[in-house]
Amino acid sequence: MVQPAAPALWPDDPVPLAIGTAPVPAYGRGSLADLLPTLVAGQGVPGFAPLIPELTPADRNCVFLIDGLGWEQIRTHPDEAPYLTSLLPTSLGGAGRPVTAGFPATTATSLASVGTGLAPGLHGLPGYTVRDPGTGELMNQLRWKPYTEPRIWQPYPTVFQLAHEAGVHTAQVSSPVFETTPLTRVALSGGAFHGRLSGEERMDLAAGQLAAGDRSLVYTYYSEVDGKGHRFGVDSDAWRGQLMYVDRLAQRLAEQLPPRTALYITADHGMIDIPFDDDSRIDFDEDWELRAGVALLGGEGRARHVYAVPGAEADVLTVWREVLGDRFWVASRAEAIEAGWFGPAVDERVTGRIGDVVAAACDDVAITASVSEPNESRMVGLHGSMTAAEQLVPLLEVRS
Repeated sequence: MVQPAAPALWPDDPVPLAIGTAPVPAYGRGSLADLLPTLVAGQGVPGFAPLIPELTPADRNCVFLIDGLGWEQIRTHPDEAPYLTSLLPTSLGGAGRPVTAGFPATTATSLASVGTGLAPGLHGLPGYTVRDPGTGELMNQLRWKPYTEPRIWQPYPTVFQLAHEAGVHTAQVSSPVFETTPLTRVALSGGAFHGRLSGEERMDLAAGQLAAGDRSLVYTYYSEVDGKGHRFGVDSDAWRGQLMYVDRLAQRLAEQLPPRTALYITADHGMIDIPFDDDSRIDFDEDWELRAGVALLGGEGRARHVYAVPGAEADVLTVWREVLGDRFWVASRAEAIEAGWFGPAVDERVTGRIGDVVAAACDDVAITASVSEPNESRMVGLHGSMTAAEQLVPLLEVRS
């Protein structure tokens, strides 16, 4: 009797994901980095082009960035966010579509993209933690530890600075704790900073700052949607309560807009809850295969920068692909750059900050590090990768 041919792969054999299947952010046409250049181009600031053609120019522009509130989270919670839900058809200039955060979809990277108008490969904040090629240490780009001179790390001017120099009334309205942080200096400085504690105060002051100039550019920010998502998850009552609150804040701001204003409500990334089980959370500190040949583990659970011991780069790439390749896009540094994960160009000063291996989750899974990253490993909600839940962010519009 003729035996049937054996399958090419056993059913439980991992099939490495092709690098080209990763959904690269829409740099240059519909990403967070394209927003401010488009707005100030419409205000006549020299040196900028309208990269998002769907947006109509306005004399006064306001960006309200809600940390952690992705497109998918709004779409799936209409009862908690009735006002934001009603604005979904206005997203991307009335196209009713989201924009992309950029890779990785994380706060430090996204805020730098927003403020500088540059993709991560140029502004140089390509992850939560990355290796400083000058010292060999991991640098936390959100908390700026260990301290690195901000203007050396990120030398480009912000869009706010250039708009202010061109005569646009420019202001940031946020928590007072952010006024002097290095991340604010390199990503969001320019014009005047106004610190206010409550969300209501921020909305009221942002509206006042918009009215303070014939041409105005105002940025305001709220963080606790992200905070509750990390701690309790995006399916928790605490997170839903924050969504209800920020929905009211957005409406409060929209109802106070002075004439000739466009308000854009957006986010730095979305979020996904990762179960606390061994299949969903792979502990790097307990996995000898993944640790072999690795000198430093950077990034975060769903977007890892892996720095190999010199000479072990190819072996680390092979092992990570074999172990994770059916659940992560696993690329070498050169492959990730070539694929455009960090934008169409990468500055030479930034190249060494990118991992020898870059791993981005495509499944509901994370690479945690229980010993070296105990706080991050306890988070329920995570983000960083290129899935729709993390990468797609709203660009909701209200005009007066």
